[in-house]
This record gives sequence, structure tokens and C-alpha cells, in this order.
Amino acid sequence: MTIVKAPKRAPQHTGRTAAPGAATLVDHKRKTRFRRGLLCLALIAIAFVMLVPFLWMIITSLRPPSELGMANPPLIPGELQWSNYSDALKAAPFATYARNSFIIAISHTVLNVVMASMAGYALARLKFRGSTLIMGAFIAALMIPTYTKIVPEFLIVRFMPFFGGNDAFGQGGIGWLDSWWALIIPGAVTPFAVFLFRQFYATVPVELAEAARLDGVSEFGIYARIITPQIKPAIATVALLTFESSWNNFLWPLLVTSSDNLRVIQVGLSVFQNENTTQWSLLMAGTALATLPMVALFLLGQRYFVDGFTHAGIK
Repeated sequence: MTIVKAPKRAPQHTGRTAAPGAATLVDHKRKTRFRRGLLCLALIAIAFVMLVPFLWMIITSLRPPSELGMANPPLIPGELQWSNYSDALKAAPFATYARNSFIIAISHTVLNVVMASMAGYALARLKFRGSTLIMGAFIAALMIPTYTKIVPEFLIVRFMPFFGGNDAFGQGGIGWLDSWWALIIPGAVTPFAVFLFRQFYATVPVELAEAARLDGVSEFGIYARIITPQIKPAIATVALLTFESSWNNFLWPLLVTSSDNLRVIQVGLSVFQNENTTQWSLLMAGTALATLPMVALFLLGQRYFVDGFTHAGIK
């Protein structure tokens, strides 16, 4: 009986050899993580620099009077003076000032969103003669500094016919001065809001409006019910910026009002400053209270706010 032996097999290597591009991929991932780490550190540093004034405001608002006159006061107050906030509220009728600022800010926000969205829709979707020229005028208006318009606007308000004792030629009275008209109407619509709405309306598919027209929807219905709900980031951005601008406005309310019942909160903060001294702790306490509404609004609408600026330049 002959025994046939099976042929010997060559030894097999169980270890796997790395692919040629694996090491390159690992190096690329490490470099990416390193760059992201550096970017995060840079952003944290920038955020800290931006927060320093707010931290200084809060710390100063809690300092006792004995530390305000020191050449080198401690970084953290030795005793937190929470009574500064209640004293600041008692120094002036801040409830009235806050109410006035809130009414003006809400009025400006509603008027700006409604009227600027209508203008932006017309410039983006309605073809009429002179639309390009009008859009160019709005863009040019963005380049005009705010303070160069103060004097013309004041003269318009002062000589408004048939208001405040004025006749048909705007003479004999005070016009809109020291009234809600002067506080609300001049800031009702901004060129930036019209431009932003126009940019967003231009990005909405035309097919939506055409389908609505085939169904018999009016042009105003297309604007209000079909197209405008598609641009919520633009609405949130314009509303937030308008509210912030109106809430923090100081110069215009100071110029056009003289009675205390029409003063706004930013003007009211000036009671803590005079020619000789400044009550820094009370001033910072009032400023911190005036800042809270804007911080809360931004935290609530920051997603739409960032999205609105991201897509503002599309098309």
C-alpha cells in the first residue's frame, strides 16, 4: 500500500499591510484636529475680549462706594452691593422710561417688518419700470451716515403742517416735537431691511407664486400666505436688528422730546451723570438692566439671526 503525501503549502502571513494612503489620511485628520483646536482657542480668546466690557459693567454695578474712589480697586468687590440696582431704579422713573422704549421698539419693529417686506417683495418679484433705479437708491441710502440725517429729519418734524399748532406752511407751532409721532414715524422703515427682504424674496422658487396664480390667489395673498412664510430668517433678523436699534437709541429721543413722560431708558441713564461727578455703580446697574432685554432676544433668535446674515447676499 503506497501512501501519497499531500504537498506542503507555503506559509501564509496573517499580518495585514497598510494601504499606501492610510498614513496620509491619518496625518490629514491630525492636522485637521490641530487646526480646529487652534481655531477654537482663537474664538475663545476673541469671545473673552468681547465679554470684558460686560464683565466690567456687572462688577462695577456691584461695587460699594468705598471702592469706586480707589486708585487700584480689587478685581472682585470685597462686598457685593446688590442694593445698587434698587437704588438705580429709584433714582428716576425707569418704569416709565422702559415702557416708552418698549412701545417705540415694538412699533418700529412691526412697521419695519411689514412695510420693508412689502417693498422687498415688489422689488424682487414685480416687474415695473424703474425698479432697478429704486433698488439702486435703497443701496445708496445704506451708505449715508446716520448722523448726517439728524438735522433734515429734525426740521421735517419741527415744521410738520397741521400738527402741534402749525399751519399749512408749518409755522406757528412745534409740529411733531415732544410727541409719539416724532419718536415712531422717522424710524419706521430702514433701507437695510428693504435690501435684506429683497435678497431673500429673490431666492424663493418662482414656481410657488406661479402655482398660486393658477389657483386664483391674489398678488397680496401670494406675498402674505405663500412667499413670506418661506423667509422666516429674514423676518427674525430684521425684527431683532430693528428692536435693538430702537431700544438703544439715545440721540434722536433726546432731541425731539422735552417732557419726562416721553423720555426713553437710554436718556434716563443720563441722570447718573453731571458736570462734576458720575455715579458709576448706579450707572452700570441701570445699564445692566437696560441690556437684559437685548441679551434675551438675541439668545431666543440667534439661529434665525445667523441664518439671515448667511443668506443675505445670495442672488
